[in-house]
Amino acid sequence: MLKAASFGVVGVINTLVDLGVFLTAYNIFELSLVSANSLAWLIAVSGSYVMNSFITFAVESGRRLTWPAYGAFVASGVGGVIANTATLLTASYWVSVLGAKLLAILASFVVNFSLSNFIVFRRRSPVASARTRPNRCKLSPNS
Repeated sequence: MLKAASFGVVGVINTLVDLGVFLTAYNIFELSLVSANSLAWLIAVSGSYVMNSFITFAVESGRRLTWPAYGAFVASGVGGVIANTATLLTASYWVSVLGAKLLAILASFVVNFSLSNFIVFRRRSPVASARTRPNRCKLSPNS
């Protein structure tokens, strides 16, 4: 539960960064909606990866930033966007748009946390990593 709460706090910070970058890019630099939103998402997802690597999933990541983990994190973020949009569109048939949006936020949180916890930052078992290394026999002086 503590990990999920930490992920949630990072998500709130990430949402504020996303909104701030979007508003700045759109209103001040006059980027198009799509360009401003894309820039905001890229910056926010990058910040989220760093915060989650150093806080939420520090044990799993070893507090190290790697390109493969960043790529997986970005890809998992796409899963969250898809889950959010699908939930919003589907739920809007049965509940108010506000209710659908709240359900969509919850759905994307579950998807993003699950993908981050079980794929991006999963703990590597020592047994599995030992199996991937070549077995080297040391010959003793008596052999």
